[in-house]
Amino acid sequence: MAKIAITMGDPNSISPEIIIKALNDLDLPEQNIIIVGASSVLNYYEQNFDLNLKKKYEVVEIPFNYEDIKIGSETKEAGDFSFLAIKKACEMALEKKIKAIVTGPVSKFAMNLAGHHYSGQTEIIEKYIATQGQKAEMLFIMDNLKILLLTRHVAIKELPKLLKKDFIVEKISCLDKEFKEKLHIESPSFALCSLNPHAGENGLFGDEEIKEYIPAIKELKENGINIEGPFPSDGLFANIKKENSKRYDCYIASYHDQGLIPIKLLGMNSTVNTTIGLDTLRTSPAHGTAFDIAGKKIADEASMISAINIAINQ
Repeated sequence: MAKIAITMGDPNSISPEIIIKALNDLDLPEQNIIIVGASSVLNYYEQNFDLNLKKKYEVVEIPFNYEDIKIGSETKEAGDFSFLAIKKACEMALEKKIKAIVTGPVSKFAMNLAGHHYSGQTEIIEKYIATQGQKAEMLFIMDNLKILLLTRHVAIKELPKLLKKDFIVEKISCLDKEFKEKLHIESPSFALCSLNPHAGENGLFGDEEIKEYIPAIKELKENGINIEGPFPSDGLFANIKKENSKRYDCYIASYHDQGLIPIKLLGMNSTVNTTIGLDTLRTSPAHGTAFDIAGKKIADEASMISAINIAINQ
């Protein structure tokens, strides 16, 4: 079993807590886990919260001063540390020292305070790992339910400018390739969510479906891709738990909340955010930093456990 790297995330958030809890619960062999972070943070959690790792996993050190730990606060020091941990994990992936990356939750605000201007960890990983025009995609997994986001951290008003026919075709073509090559599904089935309510109601609530989505689906089908839609997302996701309703290998959301609201409602603590489309898989808990409960020892590690399991078993 090859090694995976787990980045510590924001040291002031719940991230160190859920990593410690998850690794203790899983009890994985020491030789398979590398923590990219700081021993000072692990020592802080042991001394102040009686949370310590049961095993001596290797720690690749990213310098962070003990006195800079400010539980529950967003600081530039923590943002810089978070960014450097991700970057180091990417370097290890390029050097073939690890087979996958698991990232702890980070604060985008804190990273921006430190001068690292990215809209998320996915974009950082794409910058440092992508080769030959590869594009990172965000796929959320909860048991057998998989939801891809066509767009990620984008303002709603910008969506019509992005969601053009060629963009949709490119994204879904890459998704089809990933499912066939990485998930070994010979003919994956996809359902595409519309952008507008009621799929635009024949142009009454917007014409993106008519101008962009339907032509994209037509081209994808001509290329042998098994896709249907565009579907109004409310009805599509409402049918997921109904017996005898059609199931798809992946549901494709047009924008962030369209995909994340249903999957988090159905299983927040078991959902995993995965980055696909690159040579190295990245997984992460689907939740964020939860600064409001940091240091209270009540954070649920279930999503981190799922993220580690997917990474270690891929």
